[in-house]
Amino acid sequence: MIAKRYLLPGKGEGFIFLVAGISLAAVMLGVAALIIVMSVMNGFRAELFDKIVGLNGHAVVQGYGGRLPDWRAVLKEAQATPGVTSATPLIEQPLLGSFQGRVEAVLVRGMTVRDIRSNATLKGKVLAGSLDDLTPNGGKVAIGSRLAENLGVQLGDSLTIINPAGRSTPFGTVPRQVAYQVAAIFEVGVYDYDKAFVVMPMEDAQTLLLLGDVVGMIEVETVDADKVGAILQPLAAKVAGRAVVTDWRQMNASLFEALAVERVAMFVVLSIIVLVAVFNILSSLIMLVRAKTRDIAILRTMGASRAGLVKIFMTVGVTIGSLGMAAGMVLGFTFLFFRQSVVNAIQFLTGQNLWDPSIRFLTELPAKPDPVEIAIICLMALIFSFLATLYPAFKAANTDPVQVLRYE
Repeated sequence: MIAKRYLLPGKGEGFIFLVAGISLAAVMLGVAALIIVMSVMNGFRAELFDKIVGLNGHAVVQGYGGRLPDWRAVLKEAQATPGVTSATPLIEQPLLGSFQGRVEAVLVRGMTVRDIRSNATLKGKVLAGSLDDLTPNGGKVAIGSRLAENLGVQLGDSLTIINPAGRSTPFGTVPRQVAYQVAAIFEVGVYDYDKAFVVMPMEDAQTLLLLGDVVGMIEVETVDADKVGAILQPLAAKVAGRAVVTDWRQMNASLFEALAVERVAMFVVLSIIVLVAVFNILSSLIMLVRAKTRDIAILRTMGASRAGLVKIFMTVGVTIGSLGMAAGMVLGFTFLFFRQSVVNAIQFLTGQNLWDPSIRFLTELPAKPDPVEIAIICLMALIFSFLATLYPAFKAANTDPVQVLRYE
């Protein structure tokens, strides 16, 4: 009851209430900033992992020189490895794409028709056409939306793929040019993929690259992406000398390490906001103790214990911290829900492109709240708020009522 009365503004105590309100707002902003930033960082990692690993698998068994002649034997060995859920042959080669005089660098990706249609990353990301139209030796391909935009290609147009390593003639090497009909346009959400990928059936890729019955690599998925190294260690030993096993960490090491470092750095920096808010709680409680000196003295003479006074002021401080924490959670989740609208609104008001997919990798701002991290953030705010109450509470408890009431 007493703590509740102290939380509400009394006559002539508007300034103390204002400082307490600022403290609550500071805690709210600190908690909200931590929740928003950590959720966005988690979203970045999750989106990049899902889309990069979704198209490249957890690991690849790549032949030397980009060719794996005995790929069927390697495929069986990979499928028989404990912990491997799937293994599929793959061809990947950087080439050139041309349409009506425009030329762009492309990454031709040859996959079996079954894998193309069942790929979780491509499935549901088709903007036009259908992946079902791709058939072996059918002369049809699926391309990324950004590539289609850069070349001016539309569904049904004929895209020419240029292979510089063509046929040898008495006059030198003549680049191989093959025209393919665009049967589907997809957008997976990763800029680098959408601007370069040309997906075609395995047989068409082998014909284009003059490979014969050869693939470039075997794509492997395991039961646990974080333990892919240990799972594929037996396979790496079996294919030693013929191929090399590279997992997703090695293929994207710099990107995911940079995200991990930035994530920790942002958490530490933004935690300072919560710490500053806690100092506001400390200052407001000190002011409250000074203003309520007579009240404290009267309570002591009426029989209030030191522990009771400590509880009163601790309750005031922790309540401010708890309310700020709760408001911060509401603000943080509200921002995350409308995050893309907020980004679009800021871009509209400032006239600046804040979210360039060519720089950010992803086409939209991602977010993935982690319940454990959010619990840690809230617990941290509560602990800091509790610690801030200790000095004012014990200061109030040690007030000598005789000295205060001597001249009353």
